[in-house]
Amino acid sequence: MSLLEQWRQEAYNEQASEKQYQMFWANYFQLEKGFYESLLSTDEVVTGTIPTLAKKYNVDTMIMVGILDGINDSLKTPNPIETMDETTELSLDYDKEKLYYNMVEARAEWLYTLPQWDNLLSAERRKELYKEQKSSTTIVKPKKIGRNDPCPCGSGKKYKKCCGRNV
Repeated sequence: MSLLEQWRQEAYNEQASEKQYQMFWANYFQLEKGFYESLLSTDEVVTGTIPTLAKKYNVDTMIMVGILDGINDSLKTPNPIETMDETTELSLDYDKEKLYYNMVEARAEWLYTLPQWDNLLSAERRKELYKEQKSSTTIVKPKKIGRNDPCPCGSGKKYKKCCGRNV
């Protein structure tokens, strides 16, 4: 079983009670927040194996796998998370805007509101990315044509006497 499969099995354990599940994720989110506080506060591109990265960020190996699973879509060059093992060299060279956008998409307010973002992206740019992500998931329904409205085909007739007759 790959490390990623092990992580997913542990994280989405169907035998866990609701309380255990909530405690697991509350702990994970706290550790993830600490990881991002550290990662975002430096410009250095972090590389290493899973055990090395776990030690650097003071987290368990499985928690590090979970963090890698979460950040992978925001990396400039994604890591081979499906096939990685404890000796795989990994890179955490992330795209700042993509990472912020993905955090907003994941509704991870505890991450996209970190003060470290102030040094990475301007407040205006963060606001733009936030609006861009939120509008990308908004479904806009077209205005419904009323029976007495002019027909959209351009005939000049009322909708009910033209194309609306076929409906």
